Amino acid sequence: MAIKNSVVDLFLFAGEPSADLHGEKLIRALLKQKPDLTIIGVGGPKMRDAGLKCLLPMEEFQVMGFIDVMIHLPSLLRKFFFIKRAVLNIQPKCVVTIDYPGFNLRMAKALRKAHFKGKLIHYICPSVWAWGKDRIDLMAKNLDLLLTIFPFEKKYFSHTSLCVEYVGNPLIKTIENYTYKSDFREKFQIPKDKRIIALFPGSRKKVIERNLPLQLKAAEAIVKNHPEYTIAISQPRHLPLFDEITNATLIPSEYTYELMHEAAVAIATSGTVTLELALHKTPTVVTYAVFSMDLFLAKQIFKINLPYYCIVNIIAEKQIFKELIGPNFTFENLLAATQNLLRAREQCIQGCEEVKGILGEEDASKNAAQFIINKLL
Repeated sequence: MAIKNSVVDLFLFAGEPSADLHGEKLIRALLKQKPDLTIIGVGGPKMRDAGLKCLLPMEEFQVMGFIDVMIHLPSLLRKFFFIKRAVLNIQPKCVVTIDYPGFNLRMAKALRKAHFKGKLIHYICPSVWAWGKDRIDLMAKNLDLLLTIFPFEKKYFSHTSLCVEYVGNPLIKTIENYTYKSDFREKFQIPKDKRIIALFPGSRKKVIERNLPLQLKAAEAIVKNHPEYTIAISQPRHLPLFDEITNATLIPSEYTYELMHEAAVAIATSGTVTLELALHKTPTVVTYAVFSMDLFLAKQIFKINLPYYCIVNIIAEKQIFKELIGPNFTFENLLAATQNLLRAREQCIQGCEEVKGILGEEDASKNAAQFIINKLL
């Protein structure tokens, strides 16, 4: 790529698929507002299609889990120093890192230490409100701007001089602009008179194995006594565990939003999916199966002691979705919580509307692009 002696406006970095998705929308918003921008960096297929001049493909950074990271550590270190040297050589007016905080915050620190002359911006704040609070001062010291997607995050930086801006949550526009497939029930042979109990067991094998059996058992108990209900399970990928399921409809990931839209209630493993469910106004019980040792480490070593662990409840600062975490996640508790939810759907839907109101109607990508362009001027 011919970049030497040319003026580069932005260097973007995305190291995982979710960041590639945010990066694509950000690039499109940037170029819509300022079509003559020169944008290079590291990104995936979506960012490349949007106009990123790619220095390295994002796919080279994709590792999962501690063991995988350790195996690929030499390669990741080489790429880290390659990117650092490239940025210092190119001297873009601004570096924008997206999510992926373990890598990106170290990069910001390294660039600042090397006297990088441009602006350093990070898009999507790491969960400093849950753990890793030492990152707050690290970001304040090295960044020029932090763009957040949850309104409550700004207060955690109030004691610093860092400029922190809430740009809106990307899911708002994603869901608002989504076109639902009209053949959902017909395609999966779900009768129109059946009310759906939707299960969202997670996306990773171990998480699914820990959560799905109890989720399914509770749903089956309800259907046994209430034949007007049927069970549908969001299936992120094929696993042998799904082969054993005969009394529920398996829904592939491309129909996830249709399932949320059609569901009467849901049982979901804690994660971003719970916010998607709230924005669909789908009453939900949230589960997360963790071992006792994991819970001990989280609370005693990493000091993760939150009044709520589900992002929906954290945003609302009160319980909207019932949480069953760790030892509280039992069949009896889940069955009771789901039965209560069937009786109190309207109250939960009202809570979902409150959450959407707190997040607002802002276009996150458009706002983020504007803040970034302002830093270039």
